[in-house]
Amino acid sequence: MKEGIHPKYQQTTIHCACGEVIETGSTRKDIRVEICSKCHPFFTGKQKLVDTGGRVDRFKKKFGLENK
Repeated sequence: MKEGIHPKYQQTTIHCACGEVIETGSTRKDIRVEICSKCHPFFTGKQKLVDTGGRVDRFKKKFGLENK
């Protein structure tokens, strides 16, 4: 390996918006994320729509879908 071209690998803390704190290693220090494996719908099994600017409502209106 060449010397001086690789970023420093260090211990870091990942903070999620849900409050989860994960200790891991990374080349970045103190990472903040919006969704982690504790609150992501795929892992929790709960459907949660993250609606940005009414996109879900516009989609439902466009294709004639009702809230069922």
